[in-house]
Parts: sequence; C-alpha cells; structure tokens
Amino acid sequence: MIPPVTEPSHAVFLSYASQDAQATQKIYEALRAAGIEVFLDQSELRGADAWDQKIRHQIHDCALFMPVVSQHTQERLEGYFRLEWKLAVDRSHLMATERPFLVPVVIDGTRDQEAFVPDAFRAVQWTRLPGGETPAAFVERIKRLLSPELSPLSAVSGAAPGLRKPVRASRRSKPVLLAIVAVVLAAIAFFVADKLWISKYPALAPTDFAPPPHSIAVLPFVNMSGDKEQEYFSDGLTEELLNSLTEINELQVAARTSAFSFKGKDIKIGTIARELNVGAVLEGSVRRSANTVRITAQLINAVTGFHLWSHTYDRDLGDVLKLQTEIATAVAGALKVALLEDVAAKVELGGTRNPAAFDAYLRGAKAMRSPRDTKDLLAALAAYTEAIRLDPHYALAFAGRSIALSDAAEDLATPAAGREGFDKARADARQALALAPDLAQGFVASAFVAGGDLDFTKASAAYERALALAPGNAGVLRYSGLFAAEMGQFDTGIATVRRAVVLDPLSRASRSALAEALYAARRYEEAVAAFAEVISLDPDLKVTYMERGLAYYGLGDLQSARASCETKQDEVYSRECLAVIYDKLGRHADAEAQLAKLKAAQGDAGAYQYALVYAQWGQRAKALEWLETALKLRDPGLEVLKTDPLLDPLREEPRFQAIERELKFPN
Repeated sequence: MIPPVTEPSHAVFLSYASQDAQATQKIYEALRAAGIEVFLDQSELRGADAWDQKIRHQIHDCALFMPVVSQHTQERLEGYFRLEWKLAVDRSHLMATERPFLVPVVIDGTRDQEAFVPDAFRAVQWTRLPGGETPAAFVERIKRLLSPELSPLSAVSGAAPGLRKPVRASRRSKPVLLAIVAVVLAAIAFFVADKLWISKYPALAPTDFAPPPHSIAVLPFVNMSGDKEQEYFSDGLTEELLNSLTEINELQVAARTSAFSFKGKDIKIGTIARELNVGAVLEGSVRRSANTVRITAQLINAVTGFHLWSHTYDRDLGDVLKLQTEIATAVAGALKVALLEDVAAKVELGGTRNPAAFDAYLRGAKAMRSPRDTKDLLAALAAYTEAIRLDPHYALAFAGRSIALSDAAEDLATPAAGREGFDKARADARQALALAPDLAQGFVASAFVAGGDLDFTKASAAYERALALAPGNAGVLRYSGLFAAEMGQFDTGIATVRRAVVLDPLSRASRSALAEALYAARRYEEAVAAFAEVISLDPDLKVTYMERGLAYYGLGDLQSARASCETKQDEVYSRECLAVIYDKLGRHADAEAQLAKLKAAQGDAGAYQYALVYAQWGQRAKALEWLETALKLRDPGLEVLKTDPLLDPLREEPRFQAIERELKFPN
C-alpha cells in the first residue's frame, strides 16, 4: 500500500480532469514508488467548502504543481481542475523566476501551442507521458526538481545534470545528425534561460517579437565544396537534420519549404526568424571532398542575436557515421545535457550507416522535391533503388520509393498500369514498416497505397499512426489533415492542416492543402482566399487556378470562376472546370467542346472527372454511369467522392448511395 503524504513541502500536486483518472493514477504510482510525496485528490468533496479549503492548502504547500493536460481538458472549458490551475498560477507569481514550480505533463497528442491552458504553463518545459506511462528518466527529473541543490539553469531547462550516460549507437544511424541534435537540445536550454532573463529586463529586448518557446528554423547548410553538383548533399544533410529535430517533443521546427525559401538570399537572421516565427535559427556549411567532409553548425538566439553555440567537425567521409556517438557524447558532456535514449532511437530510426546508400537516398529525395514530371520521378526511383541495393535494410529508402511509386501510379495513362504501380508501392511500404515498425514515413507510404487501393479505413488508420509518431512533421500534418477533411471530418482536418501552415508558412503545398480542405467543407469564401495565397507563392502552378475557379463557382460567382479557370487553359483539369462553368453561363457548345478535349486527353482514366461534369449538367444517369465505371476501374479520384461538392446533385440517388456504401468510407 502506498503511504500517505507526510511532507507537504516536498510534495507534488497532481491536477487532472476526472476522465483522466486512470492515466493520472499511473503517474502517481510511479512517483510514489520512488519515494516522492504526491497530493492526489480522489475524494467526493469536489466543490464543497471542505474540498475548497483542502485544495487551497495543498496547492499552497506543495513543492511542484503538475497539471495533466489532455483532450479531455481541451473539451472542458469549465471544471474544478481549472480552479486548481488558477490557484497554482497565482502562487507562481509570488515566486522567483528561477524556482521550478509548474511541471505540465501531456498524456495524449494534445499540442502545447494549441492547448487551452494558462499562459504561465507555456513558459516552462512540457513532458509527454502517453497514457500516463511514466519512465524512470522523468521520475529522476522530478527528484532533481525537488532537490534543494537544484541549480536555476537545470530547473529552467529541465535537464538532469546527473544523467550523463553515453548515447549508444543503434545498428542504423544517420550521419553526424545525432551529434548536432544533442547540441541543439543543449543550446535550446540556454535559449530558454535567455528568454527568462529577457522577461526580467524588457527594456533590453525587442517587445514586438515573441516567438513560441522551443521554436527553431534550420536554414539550408551552405555547400562549400566548390562543386554545385554536390548541393544535393548539403541540402539533403540539412533536411535530415531538420527531420531529426521534429522528432523531439515540444520542439517546434519550421518545416523545410519555408526554411529553404531563404536559400541564397542575403537576409538577416532576425528577419528570417520573424517571417517563420521562431526563437532560434540553426545554420551551417558543408565542405565535401573525395574522402573528407567538414560540417560547421551554429545556433543563434533570434531574439537577442547572440550565438548560443557553434562547432566544426572534420571527418573522413567513411568515418562520419561511425563517429556520431563519440561526437554526441562529447558535446552533450561539455554542455551538461543528457540526450535521452528514446530521442536517439527516434532520430536514428530507419536510417543507414552506409555512406554511399545515404548519398543515393539524398539524390532520390532531391528528385522528389523537384517539379513532378516523369523524368524527376524516374530519377527518384532510380536513386532510391540504388540506396536499397547498397543497404537492403534502409527503411527510409523503402518508404521514399513507395511514395514515389504511388505518385507515379496516379499519373499512369491506363488503370491497369496504375494497379501495377500501387502493387509495387505496397510491397515497399510493407518492407519499410517491417524494418522500422515505428517509422512515420512508412505509415505515410502505407496510407498513400491504401488510398490508391480505395481502402479508406486502412488509410485513415495509417495517417493516424503517422501523426502520432511525428506530430511536428509538416508533411504528415498536411497529408493527414487533408485526408481527414476529404473523409468528412472537416473541423479536425482543417485544424490539422492549419498546424502544418504554422510550421511551414511559406509552403505552397501546405497552403494548397488548407485551401482544398476548406473547399471540401463548403467554406468557399475562405477557400478562394486560401487559393489566392497559393497562387501568390507559386503563380506557375496551373491546377490552382482551376481549383480557385471551382471555389468561386461554389460561391455562385460565375464570372470570377470563368476568369480563373481560363487563366491556364492548357492544364488538363481546367477543361473540367470550364465545361461546368460554360454550361451554367449558357455556352453549351463551348462546354461540350471542353468535355470532349478532356475525354481525348484522359480516356477511361478520367471517369471520375466526367461524372463531375455530367452531375453539374444535370445529366444524372450519365454521371452515375461514369461513377460506376470509375468504381470498376478503381479510379483513385473516388477518394474525394464523400465530400466533393460537385457530386451534391447525386447524393440522394440510390445508385450513388450504393457506390458510397461499397467504398466503405470510415465514419
């Protein structure tokens, strides 16, 4: 039996919503098993005078206040736990900034930036304890926070100076990245301390720039090799580092597209930080020769402009991967920061220790970032295949090749060729997850394949798993959010895509996904504005003009719809838009001509698009015939059937409802 609290001055107060009692009990038991005194109210007195006095005394006497944040606290904007939170914050105002008191924990996927909590909670480090599972490292940290010998820096950063274990390398590792991640973690601790110092002396710091705590952008490392053909290596190394940082809980990382938009531009760090709304910027350079590589990195506090850390690594190219543990341990020891093993495992997951395989993977990733024409996809597939040949256990390469195959399958001229492409993509996605069962990219690849297979329940589960594994990855947020909106989960989908836009504000892809989600939700006015933002970021992206035209059409503004769809008439799907709009404007011959051009270009592969046009023309029988053809051919366009506004005229038709039932959309 766990003994009662006997030393209030050393106690932890656990504050929680009643629905989270089971998870909170696990935290309580873990702390008590380590000899830590814990206040945990489980009485039936909530709300009575006796309860009120008891809680006030406990919050006044406790050493640490631990609010348990979850989806349940998000949903309950009123509750006794919120009174407890207010009392704790009121007490914290009387304390020195350096004294640790508030220790928020999150037991599910709730993000600190979106949580409905007092502002004081956001000023300190949060900890994730999924389902209340409490690791020994967290318990040790709490013991340190309760220790009278605790230094102010340790209290602020959440670091445990006593934890100085070497970071062990797994069989699969990424080059140098783990070392730099360790240093970034250390420097972020100093960044938090700087922010607290600035809050004491506001006259010495800018007052109009308040980025989220623990936020960082990774600028593209400069290629110093003297060979422009090596730029894929420096860019790829930067992106791998950026992806590694997104694996760290509570570290908000600006996504690649936005960070890389400043490449080659002479812009001050402070200006970049404000554009991306981040508090720290990591930049560096890569010099690669035949047998050696020099990597220089430096972290800058964007609020003060001061350098937080810098280091240069000179290594034989073949030794870079092998020496990462030595570098990480040395840097972490010098800065008195422990890189916990669970973080290291996430960073290394799915990687390779083969330098040539890593090089090939970077070439594949570069090709996938280029404009998606056949040449680029073929180059990506060849590079990923080379990486897999060099290292048959390279899970990230299998995931990358699977996504490339899925993209190619959607663009193939015949449904049969598309099926074959998805079969190959499915095999690669399965192999990626067999090699690394917790690889988020593997689940994204699996979701792509499932969507192509019209298995939307499986795709939904894969996206949910990817999002749980990589909640700070803008790509995962973008894909999963748009899919949720297409499945009819509009609020969830739009909120998720908006999070991607926060992380990647200068990304055409993220803003395009938001616009498409708003269109699916019939929020046409917002969709028009969102598509306009996409066009401002990428005026040459032809399909956006068609999509904006359909949003105008939803608003009933036919002239604006016509003008938008006529802007890029050589884009194949603009013909779908014009066929619909010309018909509504009474230009029936022009509408027929546009549909004829679309059919000539697409053949049976455009069955879904033809159904949309006929539905809007009021020819329901023809529309249903083409939908049934699309179902027979397993047309990937059917993924949006549940929410596509252009199909609204058919939704009461029994034949349409039969198709919808057969597709088995998730509830």
